[in-house]
Amino acid sequence: MSSQKSTAAVEPKRQRGRLRVAAIIDAAAAVFAEKGYDAATMTEIAARADTAIGSLYRFFPTKEVLADALLARYVELLMAGLDAIEAAAARLSRPALADAFVDLMLGLQANRAAAVALVDTRSDAADKTSLLRAATRRRIAAILASATGARPTAKAEATAVLLLHLLKFLPMLDREEPADREGLVAELRGLVRLYVSAAAGPGAD
Repeated sequence: MSSQKSTAAVEPKRQRGRLRVAAIIDAAAAVFAEKGYDAATMTEIAARADTAIGSLYRFFPTKEVLADALLARYVELLMAGLDAIEAAAARLSRPALADAFVDLMLGLQANRAAAVALVDTRSDAADKTSLLRAATRRRIAAILASATGARPTAKAEATAVLLLHLLKFLPMLDREEPADREGLVAELRGLVRLYVSAAAGPGAD
């Protein structure tokens, strides 16, 4: 019994508990992104979440369990965002479709930074990262095909690979001076618009 409790997250039943878990995962994302998995401590995460350490351990018995929950949330948010884009893709202009991809990645930036910090320290990181990358590319290819009313093709998949690499530049812009970042994001947004418009073929501007 105690072994089971020590290796699984506890799902809160009440809204108050769900809000606390969300705050803990947000705090964990910030601490993991800043310090990495090994240097991050549960004590610091609890303090950042403004919650008692006992409450943190009640929901997440170990740091590994908390890390798994954070990674699962990132994947869930990413896929939900791609679902929303795919549902609207056929109605979006090419620039609007490009903006949807950029806005999704900007919104996920904090969670992605933490996820990257975590997978770099996990023994099973390579397999999980490869699976997630492949799934993301397939989804983007399907979205691009949906935007043109076509089926996914090898060209759409190649476009998805390059588009994903373009979007990965967004987190790197955080290293630039704050005064320059907004303009650089705008430049990258314009670049993604041009690429999506060209790659998707003729369509509404």
